[in-house]
Amino acid sequence: MSDAATLACYQAQAPQLALSSAQAPSRHLDGFLDLLRPNDHVLELGCGTGRDAARIAERGFGLDTTDAVPAMVRKTKERFGIDARIMAFAALDAVEVYDAVWAHACLMHVPRSNLPNVLHRIHTALRPGGWHFANYPLGPSEVRDLQGRWHNRVDLAWITKLYVRAGFSVVRTQIDQITSPNGGTSEWIALTLRNLVRTIHR
Repeated sequence: MSDAATLACYQAQAPQLALSSAQAPSRHLDGFLDLLRPNDHVLELGCGTGRDAARIAERGFGLDTTDAVPAMVRKTKERFGIDARIMAFAALDAVEVYDAVWAHACLMHVPRSNLPNVLHRIHTALRPGGWHFANYPLGPSEVRDLQGRWHNRVDLAWITKLYVRAGFSVVRTQIDQITSPNGGTSEWIALTLRNLVRTIHR
């Protein structure tokens, strides 16, 4: 995430988000973790206030938890005792270090022009055969929401093509109906992917 207004919004809202966030992990997390081997090493991008990090640790996986927002990193430590670290998506420079990269509801904040670079970095950080999860709101364009956050809305064909070009195999796609706190609903695409090749398609 590199959009200054989005970072500032989450920095300001961290205390409220920590109070309002459900304690249950994200709906897709346990199914994703079931794909992994015991003791696999998981990188979490955009940990927020730490609920998914806590579940990953509880299930015994190695964990590297990150977020670009300092206040979120602090909340993860305060709530769950997990030593998250500050890292922007574009700063990921690991090479074949992780068995899985979990990125729940965070890569949607990457502008479309920057997303290929971020996906390349995730692909490079994964060991061959490694797993990746990400989800995005469905829609026709990029928008800034009423809170000032940048949202990259995608369509299924575009986002899957982008992942394939980055070297991923698309294992599963699922459309979710998400209800917002104000009662509105939106559709999201959840992607489970695997790093099976090292050659990047241009």
